[in-house]
Order: sequence, then structure tokens, then C-alpha cells
Amino acid sequence: MREIHDHFFKEAKRKGYRSRAAFKLLEIDDRKHLLSKGDLVLDCGAAPGSWLEVASPRVGRKGRVLGVDLKPIDPNGLPQNVQVVEADVLTCDVPARLGDLADVVLSDMAPSTTGTPSADHFHSARLCDDLLDRAPGWLRPGGHCVMKVFEGEAYPDLLKRSGRMFEKAKGFKPKASRSDSVEIYLVCHGFLGSDPEGLQEDDHQAPRRKPTGWS
Repeated sequence: MREIHDHFFKEAKRKGYRSRAAFKLLEIDDRKHLLSKGDLVLDCGAAPGSWLEVASPRVGRKGRVLGVDLKPIDPNGLPQNVQVVEADVLTCDVPARLGDLADVVLSDMAPSTTGTPSADHFHSARLCDDLLDRAPGWLRPGGHCVMKVFEGEAYPDLLKRSGRMFEKAKGFKPKASRSDSVEIYLVCHGFLGSDPEGLQEDDHQAPRRKPTGWS
């Protein structure tokens, strides 16, 4: 039986993070430098909120972090620069919530697993493609993105597509990912715009808007 109370699980409890996933984003950002002071950040699939806890201090008081998930996220204990929304991120008006296009899009989303690895992989890749479809309406030019995907047959095409839309796209597996996990994080720097090989469904730049719901 897999031991779930591993080093990162215990460290999350000791440091007060909501889950061990916090250490994945900590390492990704320490190594890949995605988050900066003042950034507007969208966290897709944010429950239970550990990536919000990591992103908030890294963007500082002048930054904002929007966490969206189909599951409820407990707002208690989250800093004032964090807003949580219970919704489908694929239909959420991100610029209206943030007040502008995001500087960084984070996604630790994963599909509900079926027990069939190939099916789970393709569902995971589809989620990433859905995010890339919406990137022109969510992410500012030059912005960054990190997405979780399960490795498999569709991964090379997803990596190529990301490479067309960003200056740089590369896979990265944090130490906090379990050794037997097929998850990998696609880290993308320097958003260039919509996929030049095909017009995507949200191929537009959203106008600057006043943020809603912020205290």
C-alpha cells in the first residue's frame, strides 16, 4: 500500500499549507521564475487552495490571485489579495474578475480518473488544450503559464502546440510529485498569442475591466 504520509505531506502539515501540492508550485516557481510582485494570477482548479497560499505572498499586496474550481474553496485564512470562485473556469470571465488580463495562468487541474490510464491521459491533455484555447482572452502578451498533464501519447503534440503559442515551453516534474505518478507540468514562458496553426474559439484579446468582488 502506498504510504501517503510522506515527507511532503508532513511538511505541508508542519508549515500550514492546505496540501502537499504547495511544494510543487514552490519548486516550479523557484526554478522557472513565473511569479513576480504585482502580478495578476489565475489559478485553475485551485481547490483546496495550496497554490493560492504560495502565489499570494509572491505577487505581494499589489498583486491579485483568482482561484477558480468546481469544488468550493474555503476562503478562511486566505490573504486579502486572493479571491475564490466556485465555477467552471472554462466559462468564467477571468478579465472581469481580475480587472485585466492575467500575467500568469496556473493549472493543477486533473480530470476525474476512470482507472484507464490512456483515457485519463487524453482527458488530461484535453483540459490543457481547453486552457490554451482560452489563453488569448485570459493571458497578456509575454505572460506565463504552467499546466499539469498526464504523460502519454498526446503529450508531444501538446508540447508542440504550447511551443507555437509561447516563446518557450518545457516539461518539468517537481520533487513533490510522487515517483509513481504520471503527472508532469508543462511550463510556458512568454505568451505570443493564439495558435498560428488554427484559429481558437476565444481568439481575441479581452478589454481592460474593473475587477469585481475584491475587498
